Amino acid sequence: MSEPRFIPLDTHVEYSTRDMVRRAAAFRKRAARRRTVREYSDRPVPRAVIEECIRAAGTAPSGANHQPWHFVVVSDPEVKARIRVAAEEEERAFYRGGAPREWLDALAALGTDENKPFLETAPYLIAIFAERYMLREDGGKLKNYYVQESVGIATGILITGLHHAGLATLTHTPSPMNFLNEILGRPANERPFLLLVTGYPAEDARVPAITKKPLEEIATFR
Repeated sequence: MSEPRFIPLDTHVEYSTRDMVRRAAAFRKRAARRRTVREYSDRPVPRAVIEECIRAAGTAPSGANHQPWHFVVVSDPEVKARIRVAAEEEERAFYRGGAPREWLDALAALGTDENKPFLETAPYLIAIFAERYMLREDGGKLKNYYVQESVGIATGILITGLHHAGLATLTHTPSPMNFLNEILGRPANERPFLLLVTGYPAEDARVPAITKKPLEEIATFR
């Protein structure tokens, strides 16, 4: 067992109480402008934007600092088309009998169905994989900890970063998603976590008229 190594914390920035509140409110207003978008423009997005946002996602905390995530960025039209075909096959099974009636009723307000043209239209798909375990050089396995939580936090940072950069996103989770391993050539120790669609929204994009719960319904202070 290796000894822990510590270095001085020299990255923390402290603000006055007034500035803290101002910054927190400004971030909340920016976050509130984020919407899940299903209609995309095919306008190209600089790869550097995606790279920087993934670097930001990679700063997320993780169990034992194992960083159990892998991001596969897809822009190749042929690969996107294959992903769409496979995803829509799973979605047809979902919408045509695989999902409970209660779930379908909940989705009805969002206007979703098995057709997913955004998987080809948007310039980038980011397939996020969760590493169940790491592989040692000798072929052995090294357990990862709090994988779901760690990858979820990293994904949240990625979505927020893309929004901050001026792009729209959509979280897509066809079930099952094992086809992503095959199409993208990912190893057996990785499990698809989420397919993130990103790009510019279409000029005539529309989103559902929804609201978010107020603070008193989502938080308790004791």
